[in-house]
Amino acid sequence: MVKYSCVATCCAMLVFGCCSGSKTDLTEAALIPKPLSVEASGEAFLLNESTIAYVEAGHTDLVSVAQRFVSQANLATGFTNEIQAVDEAPESGIYFEIPDNRRWMNEDAYSITVTKELITISAPGAVGAFNAVQTLAQLVPFEKTDEYIIPTGVIGDSPLFGWRGAMLDVARHFFSVEDVKRYIDLISYYKINKLHLHLTDDQGWRIEIRSWPNLALHGGSTEVGGGDGGYYTQEQYKDIVAYAQSRFVTIIPEIDLPGHINSALASYGELNGGTIVPEEGRVVMSNPVLGGKAKPTELYTGIEVGWSTLRLEKPETFRFVEDVIRELSEMTPGPYIHIGGDEAHVTKKEDYIEFINRFSDIVKANGKIMIGWEEIGQASIDGESIAQYWNNDEYATMASSKGAKIIMSPAKKVYLDMKYDSTTELGLNWANYVEVDTAYLWDPFKYAYELEPERIVGVEAPLWSETIENMNDIEFLAFPRIIAVAEVAWTPFESRSWDSFNRRLAKHGSRMQSLGIDYYKSPRISWSEIK
Repeated sequence: MVKYSCVATCCAMLVFGCCSGSKTDLTEAALIPKPLSVEASGEAFLLNESTIAYVEAGHTDLVSVAQRFVSQANLATGFTNEIQAVDEAPESGIYFEIPDNRRWMNEDAYSITVTKELITISAPGAVGAFNAVQTLAQLVPFEKTDEYIIPTGVIGDSPLFGWRGAMLDVARHFFSVEDVKRYIDLISYYKINKLHLHLTDDQGWRIEIRSWPNLALHGGSTEVGGGDGGYYTQEQYKDIVAYAQSRFVTIIPEIDLPGHINSALASYGELNGGTIVPEEGRVVMSNPVLGGKAKPTELYTGIEVGWSTLRLEKPETFRFVEDVIRELSEMTPGPYIHIGGDEAHVTKKEDYIEFINRFSDIVKANGKIMIGWEEIGQASIDGESIAQYWNNDEYATMASSKGAKIIMSPAKKVYLDMKYDSTTELGLNWANYVEVDTAYLWDPFKYAYELEPERIVGVEAPLWSETIENMNDIEFLAFPRIIAVAEVAWTPFESRSWDSFNRRLAKHGSRMQSLGIDYYKSPRISWSEIK
């Protein structure tokens, strides 16, 4: 597709946002997520080809952030801006610094001070500086011109949550490395800093495991509807992880256990002990023994859930799990491994609890933090684990009461695979119709009243792929709802309003249009688009 001819071009377009309202009134800028504080001084900084970006000497971690901003600006404007290291703040230009005389709220915090001559980006480190660059990008008009007017004033900012996540299901339908990278580009622009990849399910196994090669070769050979499927080699996965890291996005890999596991059971008969499959996309019930050996199941291309399971009594089961988590941990520098744990309907409850307890031990033995869907609250988890709330208050409350941290992903609010309304062709509607205002108008601390607020670490918007097949489908269901979720995760509820967000989002229509995003033009938003 044309949109992938150059990922750098996409990145360049990301820099240049929309100039809204008065060109010299910083408080009128259409900034998303809404910053903590904005003060305007009513003048303008002029960005042109002679503008130089300066980095405070000795802070090499800021160089890559400055380089990203400048390279994006160069591609979008045609300017040939330079980067220089300096010992003290310059009189003009764009200056990146890490001051030691400030108490920062967290690593994501930053400030931007714009005067007529100088833009100063201050942060505790590269993460905060990257967030500042995303905000600065939205202050620069996207129209081609010789000079770009940036309103003067001061922005002070810090997020509500450190966990601001998106999830992409690459198991039901497989998406290429280029697709995933594009999604990383788009979500990081709105300061989303976690990408949870749902790598395995009944319909497909999408990651190479060298000690169990048939998982990817056979288990990854199809998808919902019977397409070709696919998988990531370990080198491709590492490439995705590195690409995400360069945009300060942490990859969280998920291997769904002990249910949602048919792609593995179809790849290795020794893992199987007999599986009942649903009516839709049916395969025959497997015989647990054939010629003295366990028989693999058939590959599955339907969308029903909850009918497959690992077997607790089989010694092969934990050899398999240990190998998979070991290899996945070795190629994942981030601290998290997601073990799924949802919808294990045919797993005996006592077996399920034992599974989760043992998975926890295996994840810890590999130096990682275990994440699981809310159902893991039934097991003996502790404060070192994270439970992801999606549907059931009781399970999430159980997890919270045991000390686990909680990620808020309520299906009725932030499941991006839900239809916008009854006329939407893509998506499902089992949880809710989720329009843009539905995704925006909720408080993560009050959505489930029995959850302990101090346990909630963030918000994540999952996009399941039963009905989507390509990048345009991803974009249509994700945008603009993922933008709404980004503000929910960044800006405190009491500082948000639908009217304000509606006005600001309307001015991002032209930005999404310039990026080639096939976004949903919600009738509830008065979009500003390029004519």
